[in-house]
Amino acid sequence: MKIVSWNVNGLRACVSKGFLDFVDAVDADIICLQETKCKPEQIKLDLSRYHIYWNSADKAGYSGTAVFTKREPMSVTYDFGDDLHRHEGRVITCEYEDFYLVCCYTPNSQDELRRLDYRMLWEDDLRAYLCELDRAKPVIYCGDLNVAHEEIDLKNPKTNHFNPGFSDEERGKMTALLQSGFLDTFRALYPDRADAYSWWSYRAASRQRNVGWRIDYFIASERLRERIFDSCILSEVMGSDHCPVMLVTND
Repeated sequence: MKIVSWNVNGLRACVSKGFLDFVDAVDADIICLQETKCKPEQIKLDLSRYHIYWNSADKAGYSGTAVFTKREPMSVTYDFGDDLHRHEGRVITCEYEDFYLVCCYTPNSQDELRRLDYRMLWEDDLRAYLCELDRAKPVIYCGDLNVAHEEIDLKNPKTNHFNPGFSDEERGKMTALLQSGFLDTFRALYPDRADAYSWWSYRAASRQRNVGWRIDYFIASERLRERIFDSCILSEVMGSDHCPVMLVTND
């Protein structure tokens, strides 16, 4: 099975930059998108091979997630937890026979960490949600998680310490998740691989110089470890300030 996750930074814009060609070429079983920035009625996609599920933010042109899946899920749910987590279109959960898939666009802590308090609450509540799912069946959790976990996961860790996405608090919440029975599939396979990034600023030719961050992940229940064939970063794919990441399993 092949699963792709991609923060498209506006799906309508990404379609104009070759998104559909990528979908045809990658031929994934499931495609998870973040930051779609549109409602389904605002875009037409010829993707007859896929069942499509949308979760759009209340605010127009903001946030949003989508899941395209060849295999129809047993159930699909949108968002999680208390009402405060249910207005920005950030989570879609698809239940399959033998696992849950959770597509997520994690809130950014914003400049000067002004949304850090909410981010910490989000992380605790989402971890509890994932653990609840994991008690029923294994979980594959993917998306733009807006954190570089370790220094190896961004080009300039020293100058970015305390910046959004690399604060001690955000990194600590990722550590707490991984200590709760989950694994970072990329680092499980490639513990020492450096200069492997999934997001680059549009400024200062950052992508050309590979001055980036790895903030897009496939996190999986620990008991899925033996089923993971590969977890890779498709850095050659253009169309967004993020590139897609992909998980390949043995089934």
